[in-house]
Amino acid sequence: MATREELSEFLAGVERRAFKQAQFAVRNEENALDIVQDAMIKLSENYGDRPAPELPLLFTRILQNAIHDFFRRQKVRSTWVTLFSALGSGDEEDSDPLETLEALEGTEQAESAADKVERSQVVAAIEQEIARLPARQREAFLLRYWEELDVAETAAAMGCSEGSVKTHCSRATHALARALRARGITL
Repeated sequence: MATREELSEFLAGVERRAFKQAQFAVRNEENALDIVQDAMIKLSENYGDRPAPELPLLFTRILQNAIHDFFRRQKVRSTWVTLFSALGSGDEEDSDPLETLEALEGTEQAESAADKVERSQVVAAIEQEIARLPARQREAFLLRYWEELDVAETAAAMGCSEGSVKTHCSRATHALARALRARGITL
């Protein structure tokens, strides 16, 4: 069981990283702060009695769920705003409700069609190159960077040493960088 001090220390230590992760995901500082705060509250209320070593994985999952919930709420709000704006005031016969909506800067809706296509092509290229990695490198890469497990957790999941995880991850990132550069993709 995590003590109150352990929980406070964990939350203080993870706060900045969680904020950056949420900010990268939602591209809005205020929303990122709200998401992190909600995740911290949920961890404290629902899982504060868990052992301290379990807190990082629990918090990561809670934070990811909070980010996904944010996007779901945004989609629902966007749908309702569009429906209500379609009712309109009736003043202008030829008005298009979609023209009255402004997309928030930095959101997916504010992207041009060309940007969306380019982004989807880059993501597809990355996924193809990840699929081409040797199995152990791919496994280490996905566990470390997509599942956000630390080196020890990844080693335990893969049944190998921490040094092997580091080697596999290093080789995977170098191979991906080389393959993406060869395709003309620089991140």
